Amino acid sequence: MNASLLSDRLWPQTGIARNVVLAVLGSLLVTAAAQVNVPMLPVPMTLQSLAVLVIGAAYGARLGAATLALYALQGALGLPVFAGFKSGVMLASFGYVLGFIAAAYVVGYLAERGWDRSPLKMFAAMMLGAVVIYVPGLIWLSAWIGAAKAFEFGLLPFIAGDVVKAAVAALGFPAAWALLGRR
Repeated sequence: MNASLLSDRLWPQTGIARNVVLAVLGSLLVTAAAQVNVPMLPVPMTLQSLAVLVIGAAYGARLGAATLALYALQGALGLPVFAGFKSGVMLASFGYVLGFIAAAYVVGYLAERGWDRSPLKMFAAMMLGAVVIYVPGLIWLSAWIGAAKAFEFGLLPFIAGDVVKAAVAALGFPAAWALLGRR
């Protein structure tokens, strides 16, 4: 079953021009979210992963993944789009950026099947998306600082924030669908 997506409801036309515009807007949203620091202990958190997963859910698997591939390419080419206005592939955090592409695909795939309409399913989709981000992120980070430190600094401090972000999306997406009317 292929349910319509929020992007389809808000901009029902199809075509390459629409997809290019949405991908560019999505990459700009992730760039902006990457610069928003939310104070948390022991390390601050950004809204970057929330934006990544929301784009996946709103755009669907293919356009969501393409949008995050564009974002990764922008940063790899030297545009200052990553957290702290950084860029480049030789960053300890670049593995997470690669994980964004797969996570957007996974969450988008689930949204295409209606998971974004149910708070419980949307929460599960967002948590699964977070796990997908962590896999390449931790592998890449481990090459820089070792596996134990990667888990200590690249995973554990962010779990609580990921749960909060998933809860926000779990409430937000079904509410958006309720406002737009379900079809």
